[in-house]
Amino acid sequence: MSGLHFISLPLEIRQLRQWAGRRGLGLDEGRVLHHLLTETFGRGALQPFRLMVAPRAARGTLYAYTPASVDVLRRTALETGLPDALSVCEPGNLAAKAMPDTWSKGRRLGFDLRARPVRRLHRAMGAFRKGAEVDAFLVEALRRFPESPPESDGVDRAAVYREWLAGRLAPAAEIAEVRVARLDRHTVERGGRKLNGPDVTFHGQLVVTDGAALADCLANGVGRHTAFGYGMLLLRPAG
Repeated sequence: MSGLHFISLPLEIRQLRQWAGRRGLGLDEGRVLHHLLTETFGRGALQPFRLMVAPRAARGTLYAYTPASVDVLRRTALETGLPDALSVCEPGNLAAKAMPDTWSKGRRLGFDLRARPVRRLHRAMGAFRKGAEVDAFLVEALRRFPESPPESDGVDRAAVYREWLAGRLAPAAEIAEVRVARLDRHTVERGGRKLNGPDVTFHGQLVVTDGAALADCLANGVGRHTAFGYGMLLLRPAG
């Protein structure tokens, strides 16, 4: 077994929002959780992560991958965590299991992934400067139709996002099937800058092509913003 653990932590949504309000963190859920987890368990300790909340539910569950054991996480929280943060995420409620350090080549697994399919530009494109973070769909639309509006009907948005995902999973796995289960656009705040971009949930099946690389993919996340609630590859039984 590897040093990677899969943890779950129940959170009261009302308490989380009240805590964020007292801190002046705004409504960016990923930013709020990033601050809460960093202050409680240490920088990068629970990353990537994902908060799952049923519609109209008062409580959600935060899932995360971490190299730290439950004992280490609890000790860190109790020794250095602030009381108001600990009232939101009680370390005694942490549950965990150890993850495999590799996966059998050819193994088929189901997956659920929330990601931001964006690309960092290596050169200026349209109105976007070099180095800008841009929706992968817009990048593809500008590449194909540089003289047309970026929301061109000639580009299949879902197909672009599926291609983006295939590139991010390689060489760890190949996609056997995938669908865009949810597509939104959210503005997030990073380092004082507001970034608008896609918020996509993928459901599908993958086939392992490199077991050690898949373990790394779980630990490091898929795509950008893995410290803010994106990129956690949740695995399920095939089919």
